[in-house]
Amino acid sequence: MAYDRADWSRHYDDDRGFRPLRDAERDLLTRHAPAPDGGRALELGCGTGELAVFLAGLGYTVDAVDFAEGALTRARKERANAVRVRWLCLDFERDDPAELSDDGYDLITLRLVFPFLHDRSRVLHSLAARLHVGGALVVITPVVATTPEERRHIALDEEEISLLAEGWSQVERFDAEGLAFLVLRGPARDFAAVEKGRPEPQSVVGVCAVVTDGSGRVLLGRSTRGMWELPGGRVEAGESFPAAAVRELAEETGLTAGIGDAHLLAVLHDDRADVRRLSAVVRMSAWGGTPALPEPHRFRRWEWHDLHALSGLGALFTPTAHALEAVWPGVLPGLPPVHSYPHADAPPAVGGEPAEAVRLRQEMAERVVSGGRAPSAAVQRALRTVPRHRFTPESPLRTAYDDNLAVVTSRDESGTAVSSVSAPWLQAGMIEKLRLEPGMTVFEAGSGGYNAELIADVVGPAGRVVTVDLDPYVVQRTRRFTAEAGRGQVTVLLGDGGRGAPGHLPRGGFDGSVITHNCWDLSPAWREQLAEGRYLVLPLEIHGYTRAIALQRHGDVLHARDWTYCGFVRDRGAAARTTPATALAGGELQLRHEDGTPPDPAGLEDAWRGPRHELPTGVTVAGMESFETLQLYAATTLRGFCRLTGAPDTALADLPRGADAAATVADGSLAYLTHVLVKEGETPEERRSEFIVHAVGPACAEQAERMAACVRSWDQHVRGTGYPQMTVHPAGTPDHGLPTGHVLDKASSRLVFQWPGSRHPAARSTVETAVLTEAGGSR
Repeated sequence: MAYDRADWSRHYDDDRGFRPLRDAERDLLTRHAPAPDGGRALELGCGTGELAVFLAGLGYTVDAVDFAEGALTRARKERANAVRVRWLCLDFERDDPAELSDDGYDLITLRLVFPFLHDRSRVLHSLAARLHVGGALVVITPVVATTPEERRHIALDEEEISLLAEGWSQVERFDAEGLAFLVLRGPARDFAAVEKGRPEPQSVVGVCAVVTDGSGRVLLGRSTRGMWELPGGRVEAGESFPAAAVRELAEETGLTAGIGDAHLLAVLHDDRADVRRLSAVVRMSAWGGTPALPEPHRFRRWEWHDLHALSGLGALFTPTAHALEAVWPGVLPGLPPVHSYPHADAPPAVGGEPAEAVRLRQEMAERVVSGGRAPSAAVQRALRTVPRHRFTPESPLRTAYDDNLAVVTSRDESGTAVSSVSAPWLQAGMIEKLRLEPGMTVFEAGSGGYNAELIADVVGPAGRVVTVDLDPYVVQRTRRFTAEAGRGQVTVLLGDGGRGAPGHLPRGGFDGSVITHNCWDLSPAWREQLAEGRYLVLPLEIHGYTRAIALQRHGDVLHARDWTYCGFVRDRGAAARTTPATALAGGELQLRHEDGTPPDPAGLEDAWRGPRHELPTGVTVAGMESFETLQLYAATTLRGFCRLTGAPDTALADLPRGADAAATVADGSLAYLTHVLVKEGETPEERRSEFIVHAVGPACAEQAERMAACVRSWDQHVRGTGYPQMTVHPAGTPDHGLPTGHVLDKASSRLVFQWPGSRHPAARSTVETAVLTEAGGSR
């Protein structure tokens, strides 16, 4: 079992092999793993390829993998006529599996291989993630009961077979002439925090040692009690927590570490039966040696585990589970409560990541760069350098490095996302809008860690980032991850981001500010704490439409310089706002009034039961063509603007599925905008849809024409020109102090929009009321 790749290659070079494939195995594979149409199989530890060729004969396209080049040399020579077989040299336990199929497999086989794996549970979890729904993992292995004593190191005993079968919804076991033939289907991984018997009184103060390897994986032992545990145990009299962790690590695993490499992160307190239990969490920043089994009466094996797979391990000793959650908040959700007392001293950043993470990060960065979102060398470097997966440890690597995916990291009681790591393309674009330089100090509201570390990388060693969040869990998580994987330049504060960070304000103000949650309004503190001429970037809601806008400060006025279509989690601070809404048609429809005074809905219920007026606008768009500026143009120029939404299964209003419609309400009538396909085409560019106005109520024709005129005006003057000029003024600014334009009032600010081709009356408004005009009149 101590053979390395070179040893195995010599094994095959010397014309040695393993037990040939027998008829019993062929028969079981034929009956229990038939190939579906277009089926793909992965054969791990293929040796000279006998099983791979048989699977190809069943109809599979096969990836045959071995880590010994000598085995593959023989396989290519002896199976030169094999079809639908691809030979790959890969150590699945350690190498980047880039060459494997991204589409997954219908069958994965491990024949006479499993006993040679070290991190068996991690490998199984990784393989399960590559199975198609309904696919099977087949393990063919010797068993101790039918293996001579001198060869039992290549066999599994019944306890190991039971562990192998954990976490699968369907397990079938057959005998194949003395070999165990296991068919596993339906990965159903979960975990449970479990206890041992009542602890002895002298054992109530213990320590958990948290160790990770060069790939960032954590070491856990499978104990003889049938659960996974961190190295650790009782603290001896007069012994410090770090010293106890170093001792226990050596006694249980054979690994060595110095006291200076053992860092106390927290002390956890819970009650076990009638005994009070204290568990110290000690993070090891360095260690030496190879995991061994010096205490075989307590542990069956030690394995390195991916963090995102911890929630699928099954039974975890409760103090171990709590310690893992203390180091990486979010990896084990739903644990029983525990009191945590963080220690003031944080360890230095702890490195380690798999080669796959490096490759996926470079690929993610390349996609963002090629999409034009990161033109500067500094942001490109940050994307290629900062390990995003270490700020989303509960997510598989491919999820962490999906450039178009926001990873939800916290939800409220209703399941609504309240914190997330935004899509990399959007984060890169917002950071670019800050126009940062080395040495700058940047404010961030809405923490998570990854975005702050990207900024820290951009501003360089002399720069600083101050990030604020009002959720203690998010703050704890951000502090832990920036300590584990950061540069040491991020200060994490608990508080309402709407107040800024006055206690950390540099002379002259922050050199940039970025808000990472949806904002209905602009906090005065963001403007006041921003340096003159610098940029505030935030996702601003305008009648419910969110755009990430870069605003440059000139005195008390903020000038919009750049716009991006986006969406973020909602604000939960003092400025959080509930959207006024009016139900229609028995609740099947709803009018939402994100800005301005809600229009009077009187008569709309009766109007909805009457005839509907339909008016084509004559304006069409191609498939996939953006009309995002039309949304804002209508919202900021139409009197009585609101949005019409419908229940998912409603057919009342011809609304686009899963979307809402721009609408206006006046004189007991309602008009709203939809679009219909008017020209088919083989490509999105060839397909065309026309904007159609629907209206109900006594003034439906007039309302429909007003909406249609808005669409036509957009088509004539705005379409293709981009977003408008916009300025943001303090709420107390008088009308005569505003530039000419369409005015939208918020609680703390007044927004003025200047659209191309519009005739703007003198600006005037009242608090909390939007003065929304259309060509030819005002309210």
